[in-house]
Amino acid sequence: MGMHEYDETTDDLAWAVFRYALNRIRMDPPLDGPLTVEQLRDAVGQTITRDGLGGDEALAVFADHLAPACISADHPRYLAFVPGAPSEAAALFDLVVGASSFCGTSWLDASGAVYAENQALRWISDLAGMPSEAGGCFVSGGTMGNLSALVAARDQAGRRSGRPQRWAVVVADSAHSSVASAAGVMDVDVLEAGTDDRRRLRGAAVSEAIEGRPAGTEVFAVVATAGTTNLGVVDALDEVGEAAAAAGAWFHVDGAYGCAALAAPSVRDLFDGIERADSLVVDPHKWLFAPFDCAALIYRDPAVARAAHTQHAGYLDPINERGDWNPSDYAQMLTRRARGLPFWFSLAVHGTEAYTEAVEMTLEVARRGADLIEAAPHLDLIMVPTLSVLAFRRIGWSAGEYAAWSEQLMAEGTALVMPTSVDGEPALRLCIVNPRTTVDDLAVVLDTLS
Repeated sequence: MGMHEYDETTDDLAWAVFRYALNRIRMDPPLDGPLTVEQLRDAVGQTITRDGLGGDEALAVFADHLAPACISADHPRYLAFVPGAPSEAAALFDLVVGASSFCGTSWLDASGAVYAENQALRWISDLAGMPSEAGGCFVSGGTMGNLSALVAARDQAGRRSGRPQRWAVVVADSAHSSVASAAGVMDVDVLEAGTDDRRRLRGAAVSEAIEGRPAGTEVFAVVATAGTTNLGVVDALDEVGEAAAAAGAWFHVDGAYGCAALAAPSVRDLFDGIERADSLVVDPHKWLFAPFDCAALIYRDPAVARAAHTQHAGYLDPINERGDWNPSDYAQMLTRRARGLPFWFSLAVHGTEAYTEAVEMTLEVARRGADLIEAAPHLDLIMVPTLSVLAFRRIGWSAGEYAAWSEQLMAEGTALVMPTSVDGEPALRLCIVNPRTTVDDLAVVLDTLS
């Protein structure tokens, strides 16, 4: 079999791969779990050889040894971090994207794909109340989205007022770690603003942080979070946006996890003020049922992003001169897969109402899970869930006991739940974004804490 020839051997391999992929999509997802390097070395050995293993053996190595050493994020009791639960349509279409070999860098390369992606972006923009000219692109995740938005924000500020001694961004201490990481990459300062008794960033705190900035420092952006990763808190977006505008600063909303709930009428009011955003990020691979890796980055004024991100080179100038919508103009990237297509396909197949129903379902499961926690005398609910994160404590437990319980739960194949910290004290956290997760699943986990 030649590497680039489709012959009988390739055909056999294709059907073997398709069968594996289809069976994986059909099955109840296995939880599985990690193995050590030594265990994998003993089981698999060296897989990259001079002459190759052949298709059947390579697929068997993956199916029998490598895949079971990975945790399935779509398992209904994967409740750590922020899971993913791609729809069957999205997962299937991911195969099509891979097979189609589009380079999603430019309109010239992939106009049809970009057109479809832009319709998916438009749906999110409309949910957020963004203007008709808003737009952007799909990036790998919230980390890249936050970085790209802040790069555009600083570029605009520099063009407007020149370069100060130091640039700074205002965030709450509950902001995602990627914001501080982006600030480090950009060599800008982070000014932390306090939160209120509901753990929200408020406008007054933003103004105070801006007014108290060190001499020679200019604030070019304010970042609010619409659904903090640890607790699911939505900042007071309207107030924060107003404070940013008063200071002439860019207003960015990190909604990587939480902005999916824009589709849910029951909590839509929590996001009032998001329409003020100069940029926002939401990850469909989290709570909008797309495969990894897929994050929507949207700008109020895409021209500002183009000014910051468009790359110039002799071989790129003919593309730039066309004036087309090139995804590479809106983020820190050039080459990209058309990663928004599986999300678009699922939306096109099922319609937006199905997304509303699915998000509302997970919110209801979270609310009923909170009821279970409150009814258990040995458990302490830290806060009523704002979205779909449940944070609570097992009364009397130490950090070591939480860790041991978590390890046992994973070793038994029951669930993946990771300890966290809230207010400096150990705690547990369940994140529900999978419509397959039921109240009974939560009960199974909670019962192990009795």
